Amino acid sequence: MPVRKIKPTTPGQRGMKINSFEELSGASKPHKPLLVAKRRTGGRNNTGKMTMRYIGGGFRKKVRVIDFKRSKHGVPGTVKTVEYDPTRSAWVSLINYADGDKQYIITPNGLKVDQTILSGDKAGPEIGNCLSIKNIPLGTLIHNIELRPGQGAKMARSAGSYAQLQAREGRYATLKLPSGETRMVLVNCMATIGTVSNAEHNQQRLGKAGKSRWLGRRPRVRGVAMNPVDHPMGGGEGRSSGGQPRNRNGVYSKGLKTRAPKKHSNKYIIARKKKK
Repeated sequence: MPVRKIKPTTPGQRGMKINSFEELSGASKPHKPLLVAKRRTGGRNNTGKMTMRYIGGGFRKKVRVIDFKRSKHGVPGTVKTVEYDPTRSAWVSLINYADGDKQYIITPNGLKVDQTILSGDKAGPEIGNCLSIKNIPLGTLIHNIELRPGQGAKMARSAGSYAQLQAREGRYATLKLPSGETRMVLVNCMATIGTVSNAEHNQQRLGKAGKSRWLGRRPRVRGVAMNPVDHPMGGGEGRSSGGQPRNRNGVYSKGLKTRAPKKHSNKYIIARKKKK
């Protein structure tokens, strides 16, 4: 799906790039029973103290309840709509199942309206179908991957993301992620065939500061622009760089490893992601 450039009739539109929304199925209201109001905190805790900076405002949103478990095995479903979801980067599709149930799923790239999808071990390795990794051919691109059987999809859910099934040996399958990381997952875990839709999401350009405020993001202040009392990199004469980049707690923000060295899932990682 291409990204559309706006004719620069105003300063905010100069350089703006937005989705063309060609893959969506037209103007349609979301399915009301699957909507939940999104609660906002403005970055404050229960006493009103600001614990997260640069959060606040933004347009009101409603969360689409997504079926990440795809537990309706053997029941065919028809794609009714492909819709925009304000709370995630990928498109979502409303599925009408043969038994009358309706659920939202993350839309794979290439899934069209009126197309039929299926879940379970009887499903074929076709786009939109969800089946166990043990039944997926090697080399297939997959998304919505479980880390534990029955838990629901946890990996490869954002726009354009995917993983490639490289090998199977015993109880585990080897997956290669776009970051370059290679890790093992149980073969009984479920995954969906294909890549996630809206792969050009990262090519968008907001164009103006106001659009960032609509998304609930407040202006982010650089540490070197603060006073020494407010940030370790603050103060100095003129435009001082402040030395090693760090946050206001003194933790280095570039090059410092933040993953717990004794994390339980470390033993499933075969190769770490590539360094930039």
